Amino acid sequence: MKKTQKTNKEKESNTKTQTKESEIFASCSFSSLGLHSTLSEQLQERLGFEAPTLVQAQAIPVILSGRHVLVNAETGSGKTIAYLAPIIHYLQGYNPRIERSHGTFALVLVPTRELCLQVYEILQKLLHRFHWIVPGYVMGGENRNKEKARLRKGISILIATPGRLLDHLKNTSSFVHTNLRWIIFDEADRILELGFGKDIEEILDLLGSRANESVEMGKSSEFKRQNLLLSATLNEKVNHLSKISLENPVMIGLDNMKMQPYSSVNQTGSLGSDVDEDLDYSIKSVNSSSGDYRLPAQLVQRFVKVPCGSRLAVLLSILKHLFEREASQKVVVFFSTCDAVDFHYMLLSEFQWSPYSQFEEELKQMFLKCKTFRLHGNMKQEDRRTTFSAFKTEKSALLVSTDVAARGLDFPKVRCIIQYDSPGEASEYVHRVGRTARLGERGESLLFLQPIEVDYLQDLEKHGVSLTEYPLLKIIDSFPLHSQMHRVKKFVSLESHPWVVSLQRELESYISAEPKIKKQAKDAFCSWVRAYTAHRGDLKQIFMVKKLHLGHVAKSFALREQPSLVGKTFQNQSKKRKRDMKQKQKGLFKKRKVASKT
Repeated sequence: MKKTQKTNKEKESNTKTQTKESEIFASCSFSSLGLHSTLSEQLQERLGFEAPTLVQAQAIPVILSGRHVLVNAETGSGKTIAYLAPIIHYLQGYNPRIERSHGTFALVLVPTRELCLQVYEILQKLLHRFHWIVPGYVMGGENRNKEKARLRKGISILIATPGRLLDHLKNTSSFVHTNLRWIIFDEADRILELGFGKDIEEILDLLGSRANESVEMGKSSEFKRQNLLLSATLNEKVNHLSKISLENPVMIGLDNMKMQPYSSVNQTGSLGSDVDEDLDYSIKSVNSSSGDYRLPAQLVQRFVKVPCGSRLAVLLSILKHLFEREASQKVVVFFSTCDAVDFHYMLLSEFQWSPYSQFEEELKQMFLKCKTFRLHGNMKQEDRRTTFSAFKTEKSALLVSTDVAARGLDFPKVRCIIQYDSPGEASEYVHRVGRTARLGERGESLLFLQPIEVDYLQDLEKHGVSLTEYPLLKIIDSFPLHSQMHRVKKFVSLESHPWVVSLQRELESYISAEPKIKKQAKDAFCSWVRAYTAHRGDLKQIFMVKKLHLGHVAKSFALREQPSLVGKTFQNQSKKRKRDMKQKQKGLFKKRKVASKT
């Protein structure tokens, strides 16, 4: 009890400190930070920034000083502006003016195509009055020849995904980067999680921008190289990237170490593998495996405990409640697989039912009266781009997505994040909820857990993330069924609640009558079970496949019967494990017999 009170006091103290810091920095302006007056006007007119955010106020003066910088700040805190504004400030001031033929001066590396487009859009707005500075991007899924032509003409500030950038560095001879002054790693942790570690090392080698080499490069170049690394969470691979790319950097956003430089270290190890040695410098004390994560104070975090077989009916009920409670809002629901996204997108876009009678077909209406979008990595690039743009501009909409939307993307006015499938690592939880409560706005997050998974809450608490329970039965009770408000005794379980039972029955009838969506449901079921087995480390003890009832999992996809393929495979694996155990036990028994005789 004392420990809980102490933790709450510490949280209150931290919140008060953050508020005081925010108030201090809110009184300053972009011009007072040292930025050009025209650029400061653009930030206000085009992007709506009346004053710098805390991370911008801390980072911009340091970046303007020319130092290497490591920024660790909560997602949605304005990090993109923090690094773009100083770069534009310097480039607009060059005399004579820079030209396209001079090639690339600044390189921004991002993990996903959507983030690439988002940074490009922000850059375009900032460069409205600096037309001679040319923005551009290269990324997977785009036409290589068209990108090659743009690089040949010249791009002053280039945003890129690592794989495509490496391709152009190796194969596009007309790509001029001799004047490169800045390299920025945005969402560095996600870049490395996606397996780009080796690509990043190769890029740094090709650009001569490893920590020691960049000093040598500076001697032969007109400008001194400046590298910036930004990440909402820190882990060993991010620490290693900072070691090999940053020279004596200033750290921003780390508790008790703000604005403090740390010494350079030996460049050893590889980004492609876990680094377990030589982490003897100060970032080690802020490792994501043990440190608290920074989340906005105005974010309301809750969880809902739902039996597996009722998950789908509960999800639809909560979404219905959210959009009926407040018509103009945006909600993002995260799933673990692309197949799950496709199935739920089709279901939520097409499912109709009558709340008045189960038999009056003509009275059926859309269950959810909102626009629904989907986003995942297996979609065509053009479809991903369309979804990204459309969801941003809509006032009221639902987005169902995999973790491709979890990092860095800024969707304005997202009110609620629902994590229908567990994010796994606590850092992934932080990034998902970071799509709401951005730049001081309020937001909500809701985490779905099965009763067998509630220990996951303790895992989050280790990182200073605490959740309260969502009032689910109160929400379910508020729905009228067949034109009457049902009065349910408190002891009735969620699974047997009249609303849940009725909705589940309707969902199963709808799925069984539609062959196309039924196939989608089976595919989603199979991929979900595979994804559930993929949890790593200690999380395997929480998300245990052996504890799953696959019949109930099938119900969560509105299937009346468990798809046979995965069921048989799973059953065969269980039988094989039991046989192996029996054989081992027999072997031990025989050994003991022999030992006793001898």
